[in-house]
Amino acid sequence: MTNYFSPSILKGRAALVTGGGTGICRGIALALAHAGCDVAITSRSDEHLQPTVADLRNTGVRAMAVAGDVRKPADVDAVLARTVETFGRLDVLVNGAAGNFVCLAENLSPNGFGTVVDIDLKGTFNVSRAAFPFLKKQGGAVLNISATLQLLGTIGQSHASAAKAGIDALTRALAAEWGPAGVRVNGLAPGPVEGTEGVRRLTTDATRKSIEQLCPLGRMATIDEVSTAALFLCSDASAFVTGVTLVIDGGLWLRSGRALAAD
Repeated sequence: MTNYFSPSILKGRAALVTGGGTGICRGIALALAHAGCDVAITSRSDEHLQPTVADLRNTGVRAMAVAGDVRKPADVDAVLARTVETFGRLDVLVNGAAGNFVCLAENLSPNGFGTVVDIDLKGTFNVSRAAFPFLKKQGGAVLNISATLQLLGTIGQSHASAAKAGIDALTRALAAEWGPAGVRVNGLAPGPVEGTEGVRRLTTDATRKSIEQLCPLGRMATIDEVSTAALFLCSDASAFVTGVTLVIDGGLWLRSGRALAAD
């Protein structure tokens, strides 16, 4: 990845990235590591965690993986305990664990709607709440991964849109509450990102072409571009920024929500 920051900007600090084994959050975990940060990653399955841990360690930092379900407070507590026990501190939390699928609201079951809300919104709250006592010890940063679905009328995404809108609201509320403790809380809202599982599963060739045509910058974001924005919000480069959700989609959300819905 292209490194626009000093390789020591986060040296001596420790981070936890939920959903950090794959996709955007894997990219963010690697960006943090390249900036000198020790990194723990977690997800429900250990399958994708170990290869990413190896890549993180190859940057020269300490790295670890802990399987856990962000929907379960006991799992969350165990992940935080292992992270702090290993690294001795926690400075950065990235809430990226998420679930999604395409389904029209009329066909969406209450369980399907609730599952996405439980993972995305409740999971973000669960981990943030558990991490706060550690973050406030020396001041820290929380980054909540949102989306652009909730900014639009995205067809087939009522469940994810509701969950992401809740994350944006939670980001603002926690920023106001936790600022006096020296903890900044921001959000990052990527649009479609090339090479991710979400784009592979949730779009078609036609919708991808439509995205490229509608986007003012003419293409999708890359994982590196999203990761660089995340690194900015997690580092002292944004020391006086809190309560902000940064949209990174090349201006696509300004044009249309229809391009983000599967045909």
